Amino acid sequence: MFSLNNIRTKMFIILKNADVLILVLFISMVFIACDSSVVFEKNQSITGETWNKGAILKFDVNITDTLSLHNFYITIRNTTDYKYSNIFLFIDTYFPDNSHTRDTIEFVLADIDGRWIGKGIGKIKENRILINRGVVFPIDGLYEISLEQAMREAELKGIADIGIRIEKM
Repeated sequence: MFSLNNIRTKMFIILKNADVLILVLFISMVFIACDSSVVFEKNQSITGETWNKGAILKFDVNITDTLSLHNFYITIRNTTDYKYSNIFLFIDTYFPDNSHTRDTIEFVLADIDGRWIGKGIGKIKENRILINRGVVFPIDGLYEISLEQAMREAELKGIADIGIRIEKM
């Protein structure tokens, strides 16, 4: 026969085990969410979702590891009001030794049928695009990475923010 105390004890054990399980799941999610491979990640908002020609976004990245391979991403968040399927950017990298490189890169934001490629529900679509795989930073120190819109519009409407992400491979 089951007594009331026996049932309470079993319920306490079940609840205690459930609490432990929830705690273990929560801690596991925290560790999974922490991405230790990320060296740098920052996004900058575009005022009024309009990127003016000549407005340069600057990112200061301190690099200490000159041996590891890195992946370099550009993150673009555009609104569904953006009227183009692509965007061209000038990407300038200023090295700690004062040398400089400049690239012009096209990013495709919509497919041939006009459907946005980026992720997101609602008005904002996000694209994280790998632009360089296996990058080695040759010098430790402060790198400045600048992004500038290279479209033929003085005011490029529909760009919410732009960012960069650097992660170890």
